[in-house]
Amino acid sequence: MTISTTPLAADTDSTLERAWAVLETVPDPEIPVVSIRELGILRDVRRAEDGTLEVVITPTYSGCPAMSQIAEDVGHALDVAGLAPYRVATVLAPAWTTDWMTAEAHDKLRAYGIAPPTGNCGSASARASGPQEKVLRFMPRVLPAPSCPRCGSAHTERLAQFGSTACKALYRCLDCREPFDYFKPY
Repeated sequence: MTISTTPLAADTDSTLERAWAVLETVPDPEIPVVSIRELGILRDVRRAEDGTLEVVITPTYSGCPAMSQIAEDVGHALDVAGLAPYRVATVLAPAWTTDWMTAEAHDKLRAYGIAPPTGNCGSASARASGPQEKVLRFMPRVLPAPSCPRCGSAHTERLAQFGSTACKALYRCLDCREPFDYFKPY
């Protein structure tokens, strides 16, 4: 948790709106073309009972090494905007899901060379309706192979369960032969 002690700019709803706008620009440290809000890491900006601005973030997985950097980047953005005092809280439940990613995040990932999650995860209806309960399945579900973000071919193969980070897998397109990361659905 990060706490700043500089004075608060204003104690109105416009402060919350301004904080959301400022935090919309904070990039993910591992995938800088998407913001933490587009990825669904930024969960809430609210007033705590003591009046302090509280920013709630949720990691893409519980061991995500980027969370301390994200909290620092959130704090820096709020300091620069004069939106203190604030508190950054990391919340693990409910667990992050790719359903929280925006359509813009999917488009930006694809343009960056990372295949966005496939299947029901990240669907427009899931994003619009917010967090949903997930059915726990003990049988693995078969998802369609991700399409190559470079040529669009669905003729791809998984090379490794883990890619450049634990939340991605390493794939290769069998048509254009290019390797790419695939953001795994959760």
